[in-house]
Formats: sequence, C-alpha cells, structure tokens
Amino acid sequence: MKKKFLVFAAALISLIGASAFVIDDPFTELLKKLEDFVKNNPTEKVYLHLDKPYYAIGDNIWFKAYVVDGHTVPSQLSRILYVELINEKDSVKKQLKLPVQAGISWGDFKLSDSLSEGNYRIRAYTQWMRNAGPAFFFDKTIKIGNSWSNKVFTKTSNQFSTENNSQKVSSTIQFTDVEGKPFANAPVSYEIQLSNRNIGRGRGTTNENGIIVVNVLNTQPNIYKSGKIMATLSLPDKTSVVKTIPIKTTSSAIDLQFFPEGGKLVEGLPSKIAFKAIDANGLGSNVSGTITDNDGTEISKFQSTHLGMGSFVLNPIAGKSYTAKVNFADGTSKTLNLPKIEHSGHAISVNNIDTGKMTIRVMSSTDLLNNGELKLVAQHNGSVYFTAKVPTKNQLATVVVPKGDFPSGIVQITLFSANNTPVCERLAFVNNGDDKIQFDLQNLKPTYAKRGKVDISFLTTNIGKPVQGSFSISVTNASAVTPDPENESNIYTSLLLTSDLVGFVEKPNHYFLNDDVKTRSDLDLLLLTQGWRKIDWVKVAANQFPINAFQAEKNLKISGTITKGGKPVVKGKVSLFSNSGGFFATDTLSDEKGHFSFDKIEFTDSVRFVVQARTDKNNKNVQIDLDMVPNQVVTTNPNTGDIEVNVNETLKTYLRQSEDYFNELVKKGLLEKTISLKEVQIIEKKNPAPNSNNLNGSGRADAVFTEKDLETAFSLSQFLGGRVAGITVRNGMAYSMRAQGRPMRIVLDGMTMSDDFSLDDINVQDVESVEVLKSTGLTAIYGGQGSAGVLLITTKRGPSKSDIYNRYAPGIVTYAPKGYYQIRSFYAPRYDVKPDPKPDLRTTVYWNPHFISDASGKGTLNYFNTDEPGNYRVVVEGIDITGDIVHKVYTYQVN
Repeated sequence: MKKKFLVFAAALISLIGASAFVIDDPFTELLKKLEDFVKNNPTEKVYLHLDKPYYAIGDNIWFKAYVVDGHTVPSQLSRILYVELINEKDSVKKQLKLPVQAGISWGDFKLSDSLSEGNYRIRAYTQWMRNAGPAFFFDKTIKIGNSWSNKVFTKTSNQFSTENNSQKVSSTIQFTDVEGKPFANAPVSYEIQLSNRNIGRGRGTTNENGIIVVNVLNTQPNIYKSGKIMATLSLPDKTSVVKTIPIKTTSSAIDLQFFPEGGKLVEGLPSKIAFKAIDANGLGSNVSGTITDNDGTEISKFQSTHLGMGSFVLNPIAGKSYTAKVNFADGTSKTLNLPKIEHSGHAISVNNIDTGKMTIRVMSSTDLLNNGELKLVAQHNGSVYFTAKVPTKNQLATVVVPKGDFPSGIVQITLFSANNTPVCERLAFVNNGDDKIQFDLQNLKPTYAKRGKVDISFLTTNIGKPVQGSFSISVTNASAVTPDPENESNIYTSLLLTSDLVGFVEKPNHYFLNDDVKTRSDLDLLLLTQGWRKIDWVKVAANQFPINAFQAEKNLKISGTITKGGKPVVKGKVSLFSNSGGFFATDTLSDEKGHFSFDKIEFTDSVRFVVQARTDKNNKNVQIDLDMVPNQVVTTNPNTGDIEVNVNETLKTYLRQSEDYFNELVKKGLLEKTISLKEVQIIEKKNPAPNSNNLNGSGRADAVFTEKDLETAFSLSQFLGGRVAGITVRNGMAYSMRAQGRPMRIVLDGMTMSDDFSLDDINVQDVESVEVLKSTGLTAIYGGQGSAGVLLITTKRGPSKSDIYNRYAPGIVTYAPKGYYQIRSFYAPRYDVKPDPKPDLRTTVYWNPHFISDASGKGTLNYFNTDEPGNYRVVVEGIDITGDIVHKVYTYQVN
C-alpha cells in the first residue's frame, strides 16, 4: 500500500457553536505516542493470488504473494515469506520459504496423489507478522478433490438434536465408487474426534445403498465445538480405505449479538444498534423480531437485511430496560436482553453512505454539557487523517469528514473526552478510487477459437498518468472452474478489508462487486458487528508497546553463539562450509558476546552445512549453539464457514475434467501416478546403514560397522585401528596402504570434512554406522577427494528434519536449515511452434505471476486456449511502485 505519513489534517467541519481548530498539548502528545506505537506494532499484510478457487489431486496450486505495509516502503518490508499447505488435521503438509523483492514473490504447491481430498488451508506470513499473531496471517480454506487416485467417494448429511444437556449429531454417510455405485454390505469401522479428542468408536455395515449412520453425542458442548469422523471402509479385494468426514458443528443453535454504535447505550441519546446472527457453521442466519420495554410496550421491529445482519434505532428512556424477542428461520424464538444502558455518556452516529464524505453526529448527555471540548480522530492503520475539536455547549454536534484524503480501507473513528480518554469508537470503510490502478486490456476479442492464440496489450494508469507495476494473471475456463464471485478472495478483499479484521468474513467480495447504496449499507453493518479495533488507545496512552519476539527477516542467515566453560568466546574463528551442489566456504569472527552470524548467503532446500569453531588460540574445545526460531504453531481453521463436508460431491464436474487431463499427462509421460501395491511379505538382509549418504548406495562398502559393533568402543580411533585389513590409524587419522601417506577423507552425514578433522572429534556414542571405502570401484564416485579412501560416518539423528542441527563433538555441528524454494514455471504450450495432436484439457489455461508494465504503463503478453470450449475468465491483479492496487475480471468465449 502507499506509505501514508502521520499528518494532522485541517478539519473541514460544520460544528454547532464550533470555534477555530486548535489541538492542545496533551492531545498532541497522545498522537505522538500513537506514532511511536505504530512503529513498534507489526502492520505487514500478505495476500496470495491463487490461479483458481479449488483444485484436484494432481493439480498444481500456482500463487503470487503480495507483501505490503501501511507504514514502510517496499525496501523496508520483510524479505522472506513462509507459505504453508495445511490439511484437515491442522498439520502442515508442505512449507515453502520464498524470497520477497519489492513486496512480491511467487511459488506453487504440487498436489501429489498421496494426498487425500478435503478442506485444506493455505497460510502465509512473515516472521514480523508472528508478533501480531496468526489472526492476521493470510489464511484461506480451499477445497481439494480427488477422483484420479480415489476409489471411494462419500456423501454426508447431518441431523441435529439434543439429549438432556448433550448435543447429538446423526451423520448419514453414503459410500460409492467413482461411477456412483454404492458399496453395499461393506464393513465400516469408525472413530469420532471432537476438538482433536477421541470420544468414541464403533463398527457397522453399509446397507444396500452403501449407507451407514454414525451417531455423535457431544456431552461437553461448551468445550467441544467441531471435529471429524474417521471411517475405514473394507473393500471386496480385502483392501481398506480411510475417509475423513468433517463435523463442522454439533449444534444447530443460532448465536445473536447486539452492538450499539460507538460501543454504549446512553439514556436520552438515540443510537443505532446493529445485530448479527450466526449459525453453528459460522454463517449468517436470517432473523426478525420486536423490541419491547420492561412494561411490555412494543418499541420497534427489526429484521436482518444481509447475512444475518441488520440494525434498528433505539432512544433509551431513563428507568427503562429493553428486550428483544427474536424469531429464527426454523420457527423457534428466543427472548434476549439488550445491552446495559448507561446513565451518562456520549454517543456517535456515522452516516457513511455518501461516496464523498462521512457525516458524524456527536451526542452528549445533559450532565456532560459545557464540560470541556471533545476530540474526534479518524485514523487508518495508525496514521491520523482527520482530527476535530467538538464543543459540548449543545447536546448535538455534527462533523462532516471528506473522504478524499483517506486511503482505501478501514478507518477507525474515535471520540475522546476532555481529558483525552476514548469514550466512543466505531469502524467505517473508505473506497477511494485515487489509489486504484486503471488496468485496460486494449485488444481482447469477444470470441476465440480452440487453441487460438490470445495476444493482449494492456495499459496501466492512475488518475490519467501511466504507472509501472507488477501484475499476476490467471485464465480459467469458467465452464469447468465455476467462479463464486461473492465468496472469492482477491487483492481488494484481503488487503483493504479482511486483513484488518479478526474473525471469519462471509462472502467478502460482495462488498466490492458493486458501489451502490445497498452494498455500502451492507459493508457498514459488517464493520458495526465485527467487534474489533486495531489500535488500543488505552495501551497507546500508557506507552504499552507490543513485545516483538520475532524480527523482520531481510535475508537468510546462519548464526549462533560460541562458549567455552559457559563463557562467551571472543574473536573466535567460525567457519561455514558445504559441498551440497558444489563447494562453498566462508568464515567470520565472534563478537564480545561470543555471537557470530553468516548473513550474506543464499541457498535452496536440502543444503547441509558444517559449522566449525575455534578459539583465537585455535582451541577446538568449544560449544556451538545455533540460533533457532521456533516453528509457528498451527491453530484450528478459523474459516469455519468455508468448510465443505462433501468436497468430492461439490467438485464433481471439475474432477471429471481434471481426471481426463491427468490421464493425458500420464500418456505423455509428464505425470506419474502412485501405485498402491497389495501387501506382500519380502524377506531380505537388513541394510546395516539405512540412513547413510553413501553415493554408491547405503551399505555398499568394503566394511560396515553398526551401532551395536561400537557399543564397547571408547573412540573411533581405537575401534578402527587394526579392524580393517590395509587400514591404520595414527593421531586420529585413518590411512590406507594404497594412499601413500595421505589420510582417508572423512564424510560426516554427507558433508566432506576439512583436512584437520579428526576421528577423535566425534563422540563414538553418537555414531549410528561407519562405512569404509578403500577399493577403487567404491571410491571412484568421490573423485579426487576419495582417492585416498573414504570413511562415511552417519550419526544417530533419527528422521531427517529441516532446521535441525546435530552436535557431534566440541567445536563442530552440522545444520540443514530450510532454504528458498526453487520456483517452477507454469507450462503453457505454444501451438504456433509445435502442434500437438493430443487433447489439451488444461483447467488452468494460463498463469503468469509477474508481468510488468513499462514506464509508459504499457505491456504485452500472449498464450493459447485449450481444446475445451466455454466462457474463459481472465483475472488480473497487481500493485504499482507507489502501492496502488488493482483487481479486474474479463471474459471471452471460446467456440
């Protein structure tokens, strides 16, 4: 987004009895504290443009990442982004680490057919964003179906009831094959989990329609809210298939809450009261009702107007209390108390329907008249864009706030008392066209032929002037990939709305499809009921800055501390080297705290390093402790409203076309399908070195010694001496009789060690296996480094894990940090160069994460359509060098 500096806008106000606009010193100090608060408060946002809204096993998920901040220029943003694919068990299946340049990056996930169908999440964040918590990460639920490698399909319906104080769900599950034929009379075992706790298990048999009913009894509904059924179906060929069926909720109850505008109801001050009704699935539910006072007199009626939200006006009278009788869609009703009424206070009312201005009414109870001047502040992401003094001579004052100086997004409006205490607050939305890019596709035709070439020229401008920017484009066949315009996430919904709100927002793009009075009213209801404020003024006034445990990452680095006897080693020599993909070596010195850092390095995944340290007097008896950042905890899915119980059923049409496409790729040799073999018993000799990095193959050596062989050894030098014919050991070095006095090369966990590395540097109790290579046939693969023989030493490190380091002996560790993902390119055929007679059934027709406009705002791109006719949908998103953004959708027909 644009960098918006802290400014104090001249107030264009229409006040009853208003005097000249002057800000007093205590209030100026409060605004200065806000500036300091924002500098220490993580405000980065991440948005991912995905190539399509849902996927099939075998697909690629292509995405472009936009990292923005309302308070920093792109060069000051975090430069490393983490993107994760999370399954229904809240387990990270894949994580990518991506470099970010000028706020952009891109990557992809390959959906192998070893994954199961379900509701997955794509989560993206920077280390700096972790300080604000996962509520502000990019976290989107996507549906991934499976027909290509799937034998069993399920369709589930739920019925809800209550038994005593427990909630009961009767889940009717039907099992069918890909053609819809039921698995009749098939044994099923199942396990029920609620909130990741096992609450029951059972067995049964499907009926002739492949149906079984599983009853879930939630005896602790205050603790357990959702869960899943793990059902195992036994097939006729003696194999079994496990299916996970989500339980989104165990109740059909509706939660209804009331939200007075500004935060409070005050006697004698008419106030708007917004309300929101949400069902147990997290979706809005329509309600209606009446408001009555404590005498039983009906005051008003109310009815929801959008996704369970609505509002009414109430003028509280002294001595009265009020209740709402609510009628729900299922015919039931409930009576609820309205929020408590204050005897004294202030209230605000904001009319935000006008596109050019906000009209704010400030009201005060009679006992607060002539009690000093109030202050009204409107700020966006901590930058103040409007301030005004409001006199208390009369009960009502009106402030007109022009929107033209505000950036697009959420504005936080706060009313302060005379002693600078916040007394009323609410959110409003500004949609300013001046910070939107105008993206014009100048020569897109209304129709094209199958495999026809699409040549596009585009022009990007802002307020009539050309702009340079980076854009992403996805083209899909809407006849196969059916869009859901209201429910989709895009660069507008994410960066301008949902990233500044806590909680699930249903149908976020509804608020951007049209700019009419109804849509603006719906958006205003959302902000009145979402119930969260980004800036806590009480903390600002008290200088309670957030504690930031995670720093913004600017580059990859390997760092740590050297100690000796618990004390830091000053000016110790630290060496870093690797031979993964070529030899690399560098060194540095530790500082006065024993700390060292290698921060001018770049590497990809699967690179292993050796860190070696010595004192300034070359004493290697030191301890190295690397700096490790803990992994981000995976929270439960916050997007409950987006969870689909019957994923494969919902994506049936798309999965059929995807299956045809994947089968064609297999025929072309471009895709491999995992083959599940029936269980067989194989008897073979156990590999003595299963975790070895032996280039000949683990265990292929002239001699192999295992952990059991080393049980009685007190050092590797002692053990190997005289153990292998033709090998001698002197001063911690092993020599082969064929090597003419040159020591054998030591390879530790796949890393070739330096010439001065000794066998005695390794604790023998940490060794899992030792492989001795001395014959030419086994050493040849190591080239010149293996000419004197090779000792391959594998340590007891268990399963290989990223970002784990192993300490073998004083002064040396090996480390395999997570590096950058090697970005792949989207494959798009060129039919004008090489015609292909085989069917082209791609579901994503074209994807380009980074096409740019030049200084004149112009650019071009081209691609070819597929063999599938239909309505093709082109989605363009992007950002320019000043932070302005764009989202545009175009369509054309392929006949």
